Amino acid sequence: MASASARNSSGELRRDCAEAASGREGEPEALEASASARLTSSELRRDSAVAASGCEGEPATYNAKMQDLIQRLLVELGEDPSREGLVKTPKRVDKALRFLTSGYAADIDEMLNGALFSVDYSEMVIVRDIDFYSMCEHHLLPFFGKCHVAYIPNGRVIGLSKIPRLVDIFARRLQLQERMTNQIAATITEKIKPLGVAVVCEATHLCMAMRGVEKQNSYTITSAMLGAFQTQQRTRMEFLELLKLRGGIVTAPTHSHLVDE
Repeated sequence: MASASARNSSGELRRDCAEAASGREGEPEALEASASARLTSSELRRDSAVAASGCEGEPATYNAKMQDLIQRLLVELGEDPSREGLVKTPKRVDKALRFLTSGYAADIDEMLNGALFSVDYSEMVIVRDIDFYSMCEHHLLPFFGKCHVAYIPNGRVIGLSKIPRLVDIFARRLQLQERMTNQIAATITEKIKPLGVAVVCEATHLCMAMRGVEKQNSYTITSAMLGAFQTQQRTRMEFLELLKLRGGIVTAPTHSHLVDE
């Protein structure tokens, strides 16, 4: 009975809306149809938002415009976005791309959270073998590998866990490996003013392995040497030798591309 009453109330509401719009009772049924259409459209928008969020009462999580673009891309590639395996692909790709480019929105000072400490230590600090994954800005294909970071404190050190987080911030963008290497070194220099900073990144680029020259065994090595690492050869060589101790960096020059600041 409650359900029937609700339907009657809904019908009366649409009729009243139509009558109010017409200015007098009984004016054309087209107005009632228009009011009904407006209510239906509102319900459709609400249902779409609920479907996107997965739970009624929660806001939509994904960007409908982004998903529409991805769906159109699938069509342009000759695919059928409505087939079972692709129905949720636009949403999945939207979510994945937002994670892989989350570095744009990251706040470095918030990430550091005051983890800069005064310490009487002036020897080399190395955090090595930091895994990273990034996206080549030329082809939107991944490049991935390891990053090695060293610095010589000048009265202040940075919390060790913050260095991998800093690498992630710059890796999770559309990037060039050369730029990323320099950005990591420049940021550490800015935040703690050390005597020197060295960053070495080694990575495999799928834009070279999957397409183009299709060289699956090639890799790229980039380096940024600032302060004492740039001006003092002995300091630079000590850093590179320490990386070799556990085989952290490949030394064959025929496959590497070194970029020094």
